[in-house]
Amino acid sequence: MSAVLIGSFLSALSTGLGALIILFMHRSVTHRWRDTLLAFTAGIMMAASTMGLIPEALKTGGFPELAAGVFLGVLTLTVMEKNIPHIDLQHSNRQIQFDEKAMLIIAAITLHNIPEGLSVGVSYASGQGEETGNLIAFAIGLQNAPEGFLVALFLINQNIHKFKAFLIATLTGTIEIVTSLLGFFSTSYIKFLVPFGLSFAAGAMLFIIYKELIPESHGDGNERTSTYSFIVGLLFMILLIETF
Repeated sequence: MSAVLIGSFLSALSTGLGALIILFMHRSVTHRWRDTLLAFTAGIMMAASTMGLIPEALKTGGFPELAAGVFLGVLTLTVMEKNIPHIDLQHSNRQIQFDEKAMLIIAAITLHNIPEGLSVGVSYASGQGEETGNLIAFAIGLQNAPEGFLVALFLINQNIHKFKAFLIATLTGTIEIVTSLLGFFSTSYIKFLVPFGLSFAAGAMLFIIYKELIPESHGDGNERTSTYSFIVGLLFMILLIETF
């Protein structure tokens, strides 16, 4: 129980750590660096899902459970994407008045963190327990850091004070703590849900990689740099998995 609490908290906290950079910035970050960072985190998440979640789902269940869970994860995020407003935080230059519309965008960003929190919680409830849970929490945490930075940067572009932007960006990640505990308890007490939960998390992560992170990392013509960064991130995570 303590492991899932610590892992969930640190994973969610990384959103705030990414946003913290905003407080010390005196000039803007180039699109090349942002694209490189997004591609790197995409590689990390790819390794975590294909070498962590999917093998564990096959151990605790079978291919039917894996396929059903992956498709359910992809379908869930597809429905969320169609019904929740989305804005390209990295490449959007338009100003949005910070009123109900801007708050709706912040709410949408927060809701998009739900599957990530579930991934962490379900991983801790799997057969490997802390080993898989720590792996996924670390991967999600690395993905949350640039996301927190981009959210804070978006808010500053809407004339929000740096410190307030930092606080709001940090709060968008806190929902992951709640959903992580929900995923942990539901799969801990209903054991047959474990392979479905792991597969669901893998499907959700794969959707985020292919639909969000990779396209956004190519948004400014930095495809080659982003591709190399993706491979480095993938190999980095594989090295961690094999080492620890």
